[in-house]
Amino acid sequence: MTFPETADDADVIRVACWNVEHNGLPGHTAGGDDRRWHLAHEVLRAHRPHIVLRQELTLAHLDGKRTLHEEGKALGLSAVMAPGNPESPNPTGVLYDPQIFALHAEYTHVTNGWHPICNPVLTLRGDTEATKPLSLASFHLCPYDPATRETEAKRLLTLGSQKRTAIIGGDCNSYPHRIAAESVPLPDWDEVTDPAHFEHRTVRTAFGRISDTIPDEVLASTKPGGGRIFVELGHHAATELAQPSALEATASLWRTGKGHRSRIDRMYCTADLASALRSLEVFADDTVAEVSDHALVLATFDREAFRRVLTPAR
Repeated sequence: MTFPETADDADVIRVACWNVEHNGLPGHTAGGDDRRWHLAHEVLRAHRPHIVLRQELTLAHLDGKRTLHEEGKALGLSAVMAPGNPESPNPTGVLYDPQIFALHAEYTHVTNGWHPICNPVLTLRGDTEATKPLSLASFHLCPYDPATRETEAKRLLTLGSQKRTAIIGGDCNSYPHRIAAESVPLPDWDEVTDPAHFEHRTVRTAFGRISDTIPDEVLASTKPGGGRIFVELGHHAATELAQPSALEATASLWRTGKGHRSRIDRMYCTADLASALRSLEVFADDTVAEVSDHALVLATFDREAFRRVLTPAR
């Protein structure tokens, strides 16, 4: 099924990022069934995304990837996914609008990480000028080991290096590194009753254990030479576009024992694409929370500016 573009659609490119807890299927920790899976599609359809970066496509690798392609059909999008981890069958995936994008290449990054990274590369369909490929990645950083998260972030960094253009997003299982700019504070670990969570989300320093912000620093910090590869879209929207709501919390919508809500679900784009961003929104209403413990994050780009970035200089 495809959905015709509206006038508003023609002006923008919308990119959604969502960890749908256990794919909304039986086994959901909130007692889910496939009703949650269908509700997730309703939520996404309402926002008319052209690209969806999905985490926890639980069991979608079974039966010829049937549920993956059913989700794509429900959204009017084509779908690709990375393989599941045998210890955590919650793959990452990417869905995209085949009326706008053509699949140029498809990669999976597995080595030294926890959940394999889904990395399709797209081009604008039928555009003879905007021919530069766009690399996309849906990731789900390791939930239990800060060192693995740092390695995964460094792997993601390569997707935007060497003048590539990329949009990546996922569940970072760690916190933003520009703490003073955030509206959501870091966890107060004295209030966290889950002892494993403390070990999983903190790193050792000379001053004791602190919240892990290293993946965000790897991806989005300015390096000593003055350059950077990725721009974190929530921070950019808040500081450059005067959208403070872009920094709202995205996780622990209903989970207890892990402290207050936090902003661990984030999207990044390469610096060349940041100027095309119009908005970054966080949706964490009751319907979203019924589907997942994670908010839906939606980035909206100006389509013509997006196209210019993908047009090589003559």
